[in-house]
Amino acid sequence: MSKQTQSNQIHIVLGLGKSGISAAKLLKSEGKKVLVLENNSNQKLISISKKLESEGINVILLDEPLHINNFAPWIGRIDTIVVSPGVDWEHDALKELRKKNINIQGEVEIAWERLNHIPSIGITGTNGKTTVTNMLNHVLKLNDLNTDMGGNTGKALSKIALESINNNHQDLHWLVLELSSYQIEGSPKVEPTIGIWTTFTPDHLERHGDIETYFKIKRSLLEKSSIRIYNSDDKYLSSKRKELPQGIWVGIEERSSYYHHPRFWIDRKGYVHEEQKQLFHKSILKLPGKHNLQNLLLVTAAARETGLDHSSIATTINSFNAVPHRLQYLGITNNLSFYNDSKATNFDSSITGLKSIPSPIILLAGGIQKKGDHLAWLKQIEQSTNGVVLFGLSAKNLQKALIDSHYKGEVIVKHNLEQATIASINLARNTASKSILLSPACASFDQYQNYEERGDHFKELVKKYRDIK
Repeated sequence: MSKQTQSNQIHIVLGLGKSGISAAKLLKSEGKKVLVLENNSNQKLISISKKLESEGINVILLDEPLHINNFAPWIGRIDTIVVSPGVDWEHDALKELRKKNINIQGEVEIAWERLNHIPSIGITGTNGKTTVTNMLNHVLKLNDLNTDMGGNTGKALSKIALESINNNHQDLHWLVLELSSYQIEGSPKVEPTIGIWTTFTPDHLERHGDIETYFKIKRSLLEKSSIRIYNSDDKYLSSKRKELPQGIWVGIEERSSYYHHPRFWIDRKGYVHEEQKQLFHKSILKLPGKHNLQNLLLVTAAARETGLDHSSIATTINSFNAVPHRLQYLGITNNLSFYNDSKATNFDSSITGLKSIPSPIILLAGGIQKKGDHLAWLKQIEQSTNGVVLFGLSAKNLQKALIDSHYKGEVIVKHNLEQATIASINLARNTASKSILLSPACASFDQYQNYEERGDHFKELVKKYRDIK
């Protein structure tokens, strides 16, 4: 290819969120021509666009659904199309572009190509991956390992790559990466040193279509990992054990069968073991819930694989606090405790929240309902709550499901989270409940940019209204 032709090539980034912006800046820093296409348009996006354009990155706000025609002006000049996680990897426009032999990569993959010389830990799973990622990064950092955390939590991986370039590739000891199914499917080149699979339950089926496809995407990350760590307490993962690549299994309880005996486990007195060696007591972990003991074991197994001894792991886990928006304790007022579990965007994750805090509970739930079986969620609500306050797009559907299940508690429907928070406090006082839990079991995109924004709003509302009588 001639220099003139090379200079005419363009890299198109899809999506103007955190990942898209970081990918565009990374490519621009390498002297490439970059264009960002975003199918929405609002004042915030216009402001971001202007800033990027001042840095030499072109942006087009389409304000319409993405279509193959949007790419027509550049066909023949496109070097690569970079896809943000929020854009469906099987979008019709992308399928048409693949037919034209145009290179399409996920944002994580283009960053990975610039970072794959650094040892990495890839954490995936339906639930638990954010806590495991943050806890593991905390443990490694406090043991004087130079780490960075990114992917689906922390920084976009492209931002880490750009910072690495700007620091003259001053090598990190480890990359600690949370990787969603959206990121994995768009990044087949990613091959972590250590792969961790936390849990598996139906989720994102509105995008992936069926549970088999979703499972295959998750499994692909572990297949490409050099060292693999699995949660044996997860029923689905355990049932697929013979189909999964060999690895390290962890579980809360010791198994009678040698084949199913996890390498890391907890005895009846609460001591964590690595095989038969006693390491430390589970009480070093401050987080509530059985699921967090599973997270502790996954982190311990990975930390041991990085070379840390058990005493160093124990000391640093003791100082780890809850991840924001995941069963985050917000305090107590007049014997009523408040918990922010906005990260619970599916039924299984919300069940975990309901099992983990003092009951009876008043539950706040709602948003955009995902595909999945809600029967177990309804059963847990019956066991753990005095009442449910619903809000957002799915409120009426969830109300009907609760009524059809013959739920005995009170069900209130409100338009938004502020109205729901006020109603939940009043209901909690009237029913002598112990806890108010925001654990929506739904995505946030009907009323918020993401679950973090929803959780931050709830924290503000709790401060504002918790003293109301």
